[in-house]
Amino acid sequence: MRSRDEIRKTIEEKKAVLGIELGSTRIKAILIDEDKSPVASGSYDWENKYVNHIWTYDMDEIWKGLRGCYADLVQNVLGEYGVQLTGFAAIGISAMMHGYLAFDEQDELLVPFRTWRNTITGEASAKLSELFEYHIPQRWSIAHLYQAILNGEEHVDKVRYFTTLAGYIHWQLTGRKVLGSGDAAGMFPMNIETKDFDSRMLDQFDELVADKGFPWKIRELLPKVLLAGEDAGSLTEEGAKLLDPTGALEAGIPMCPPEGDAGTGMTATNSVAVRTGNVSAGTSVFAMAVLEKDLTKPYEEIDLVTTPAGDLVAMVHCNNCTSDLNAWVGLFKEFAECFGMEVDMNQIFGTLYNKALEGDPDCGGLLAYNYFSGEHITGFDEGRPLFVRSPESRFNLANFMRVHLYTSLGALKTGMDILLKKENVKLDRMMGHGGLFKTKGVGQRILAGAINTPVYVMETAGEGGAWGIALLADYLVHKEEGENLTDYLNNKVFHDAEGAGMDPVPEDVEGYEKFMERYTGGLVIERAAVDAKI
Repeated sequence: MRSRDEIRKTIEEKKAVLGIELGSTRIKAILIDEDKSPVASGSYDWENKYVNHIWTYDMDEIWKGLRGCYADLVQNVLGEYGVQLTGFAAIGISAMMHGYLAFDEQDELLVPFRTWRNTITGEASAKLSELFEYHIPQRWSIAHLYQAILNGEEHVDKVRYFTTLAGYIHWQLTGRKVLGSGDAAGMFPMNIETKDFDSRMLDQFDELVADKGFPWKIRELLPKVLLAGEDAGSLTEEGAKLLDPTGALEAGIPMCPPEGDAGTGMTATNSVAVRTGNVSAGTSVFAMAVLEKDLTKPYEEIDLVTTPAGDLVAMVHCNNCTSDLNAWVGLFKEFAECFGMEVDMNQIFGTLYNKALEGDPDCGGLLAYNYFSGEHITGFDEGRPLFVRSPESRFNLANFMRVHLYTSLGALKTGMDILLKKENVKLDRMMGHGGLFKTKGVGQRILAGAINTPVYVMETAGEGGAWGIALLADYLVHKEEGENLTDYLNNKVFHDAEGAGMDPVPEDVEGYEKFMERYTGGLVIERAAVDAKI
């Protein structure tokens, strides 16, 4: 651990590295020192909006949030170290993967940002998956573009560039239309050998839409794919003012390839090597497993993406995780306040999460669904959060909290069972990060039981993707000749990392399987609620 004076000197000499990630509910900035450790942070809370049946964020809110997050970091650094931030050794931008941001030849946004959360591209997803013989998830950028074509949307003819949220922000800050491999793999299928978009599928797409007479070819619309450590440009004068309107931030700072939250999660948990993986659990939840070989066939529930270094990854992505769980915790907080009690949110989360461990392994026959939005893995375009019990269920607080923790990973387990049971994918360990794992030992134990695999959580798990993109920015400027990302992480970041491993508890594994029988069978209840439009 470096001293405060050493950290202050690092910041003053502009040797610290900045990572910013735009998550679903929070924009977070992390500043790391020469030991790769977080030394300061900033944040800005925000929420997506549901406008005209589209989950979106206003462009003005994106920049307001970025500036607010950066300003919060500036104030925190000034208060903690007495230093005015003016520069960094490197900067990295990360954001929610996938989605659709389309621009015309004047670089104007053509339609509101369509986020990963939308499940409006079912027809496009199915047709492209059949054409490519490769699963194309609904949230992928190419599915959004093709659905717009199928819908006959006027803007498609005017598209000259489309990208992800991270790619857009990086473009505005640097002038470079590039994207890191991990995020690019959520736009269009990748060829693992060439580390670029798949040429055969690009040609197939052009042939598919040839009769439309568009004035573009698909290659012309996509960003350039970059691997971790490759030059992605530097902060321009205009970009510096976009991030820091005060003018204090200097231009010319190197920037690493922009990445998606999946890639930064893998980096932050040292899960870029084969037979390792990670689970990122917050508003949404996804698991990443780095494969030794390709899967035997495509699966609708499994996305094939890459690490930031371009290696093949099986991804199970679910739209819903902790939103419903958080809502129930908020209700208990409100209950406590009615009795005049002041309750710290960390305390109430910790108390209720630990209470769940006292519950029955199968949740006492209780059932819940956390579907705030649609869930493609189980076939839902819309969602309804539900709690269901029978007269025979063992209804108590422990089982109530346990079932909401279980169901937060229910859709994820549906996909992971395909990898582990059908494809016999071997995993030595899974790393957990994100809000679900902040209460020590609880989310970790629940996940270990769900996937019957050892789960590790580092002390830095709560830092999440903002720390991950800061590490990728650090790798850009500090990697040695020939040093790959795996070696960099093992030797320079996680060589003495403190973390706790937990093997699955047999009773949890058995109980989770019983819960999943109830979960799968009860999907008809969720379907009835959605169909009833209540």
